[in-house]
Amino acid sequence: MILPDFLKFNESGLYCRAGDFYLDPQQPVMHAVISHAHGDHARRGNSQVYATRPTAVVMQHRFKKNAAKDFHLIPFHQPFTIGDVHLTFIPAGHILGSAQVLMEYQGVKYLYTGDYKLQHDEACEPIEFVKADVLITETTFADPKVQHPDPVEEIKKLNEFPHNVLLGAYALGKSQRLIHLIYQHCPQRKILVHHSILPLNKIYESFSFLRPVYEPYNRRLMKDTDQGLVYIVPPMTFNSYFRAKNVVRVFASGWQHRQEAGGLELFVSDHADWNDILYTIEQVQPSEVWTLHGSGKFLKQHFEGRLTVKIL
Repeated sequence: MILPDFLKFNESGLYCRAGDFYLDPQQPVMHAVISHAHGDHARRGNSQVYATRPTAVVMQHRFKKNAAKDFHLIPFHQPFTIGDVHLTFIPAGHILGSAQVLMEYQGVKYLYTGDYKLQHDEACEPIEFVKADVLITETTFADPKVQHPDPVEEIKKLNEFPHNVLLGAYALGKSQRLIHLIYQHCPQRKILVHHSILPLNKIYESFSFLRPVYEPYNRRLMKDTDQGLVYIVPPMTFNSYFRAKNVVRVFASGWQHRQEAGGLELFVSDHADWNDILYTIEQVQPSEVWTLHGSGKFLKQHFEGRLTVKIL
């Protein structure tokens, strides 16, 4: 029997009482199961952290000694137990090391997706689907109006002009994906990378998910106009360069508001869109869908009378 309170939000985050652990807690806790290393899911200061090795390595890089008291490094598909709950990490396809969390308790399977995407990405492990009784899905882009375009066709927009490009991107996951896409589909472009992204690139290289087909930022090169350079920078740097001259400003994102500040629209998202979420539900075949991280209202309306959709 599905327990309606198997997962509940409290002041520290999403809590599983049966196992006495949290999924991606927002405050330091004793037992934290971390789906991936983005800052809105992986916080410093937890005591016992359960994560894939890439997630732990990124957390240690970012948080140093405050990353966790102890890390439990769990490979994909290897079952482990916390309290009375049996857990397994399943690739989520979001960024390097990102995991869905399959939880089994009293014969019922609950699948927490974390953030996930279905689009091909050479910079991380591809998503895998497993059957579950309850699917707990992110709904960042759970809107019928949102359908992400082909990332290859998006990146090919950079081939339409010779100007240097100031390319804004999140340092972890998006930047490494863009390096792959630019290298493969914009061969005339030279890729420069902001210094804050370089250590993350090295982590990706250590797990064989990136090749050194880029160079560190070179101020002298960027002074030369129309050289076909792409300079990848994190959001804060991109925002501070709003008066940058002799470059086309572009921000790679699935969000429309991120496109408004640029000279070119570049929709490259690392989340599932509406059709992807529907496809995931088809593959998982749950009896219930629980939603979080966004709005589940459109899913609730779409499945009215056919499938239970609960907004956490």
